[in-house]
Amino acid sequence: MTRFTPQELEAARDRLVPDVVADGLRVLFCGINPGLMTAATGHHFARPGNRFWPVLHLSGFTPRLLRPSEQGELLSYGLGITNVVARATARADELSAEEYCEGGRLLSLKVARLRPRWLAVVGVTAYRAAFDDRTARVGPQARTLGDTRVWVLPNPSGLNAHWTARTMAEEYARLRVTATG
Repeated sequence: MTRFTPQELEAARDRLVPDVVADGLRVLFCGINPGLMTAATGHHFARPGNRFWPVLHLSGFTPRLLRPSEQGELLSYGLGITNVVARATARADELSAEEYCEGGRLLSLKVARLRPRWLAVVGVTAYRAAFDDRTARVGPQARTLGDTRVWVLPNPSGLNAHWTARTMAEEYARLRVTATG
């Protein structure tokens, strides 16, 4: 993996990272917003401590562990990646409530256009803020976006110590079984 200086990472602040999407996906995974490592590399969930790629594999969504640079392969599995807020920051707490609300609105429009079967928001706090649902919990939601069902997954950030890679993989696998059934 490429190493970046603090100055190079800071230069990636506010940079936009293209979505990995197509029409009619089985699952569209939705992160909170790109971190600086993701923005610097152009690859989603690129920070070494982020557990998204290992958990995706452990849960059975991918047949092997993909590297962030292989994110384009997700489309062949009917999977994609987007974010609630497009702008890159060092930490999610740098985002304002207004950015989350606007992100939820834009995400709803994106989902209406792409029509995935499932939208999987990785982070209950982000989901609550984006969709003004203070009671949401990890798991399937009653809310739909058109015909798209919504599932909230644990945030794979290494900072989310409440969930281990194994317990996250179990929750992701619940979605996988439901999405393929």
